[in-house]
Amino acid sequence: MRNLWISALAAFGIDQLSKVLIVHLMDLQTVGVIEVLPPYLVFIMGWNDGINFGLLSGAGARWLLISVAVVVSIFLVRWARAFTRPVAFVCAGFVVGGALANALDRVIYGAVADFLNMSCCGIHNPYAFNLADVFIFLGAVGLILFAEEGKDKAAKTP
Repeated sequence: MRNLWISALAAFGIDQLSKVLIVHLMDLQTVGVIEVLPPYLVFIMGWNDGINFGLLSGAGARWLLISVAVVVSIFLVRWARAFTRPVAFVCAGFVVGGALANALDRVIYGAVADFLNMSCCGIHNPYAFNLADVFIFLGAVGLILFAEEGKDKAAKTP
């Protein structure tokens, strides 16, 4: 469980630090776009008050989405107690840290600060995301690959 808390805190902290640096200190809110390594990496300011691709956007969904992030985080922490592989704890922590970082944005700003845009190989990506989204994605994929519960493992052994 220690790995879960460490990775959750790391994901949360890295995401929030990146938002302070890029959105506020580099003043992306005013500048709008910063071409870092065009077209591969561009900082472009966007505020997402919904979920992926603007789904569930609107003022009424704000507290619903915050509640969902908290409930999913609690569920993941409870589920993780059955994990047998250390990497699964890290993956669960990534999801929890990313979800709570985006939830904090919703509490403070009313929306999630998205600023990363990556395109490659002639394919233009019109969407922006943030590091919390990256942690959530990596954690979810990792849980699919590595989440192994002790009870299931014991049940398979004759």
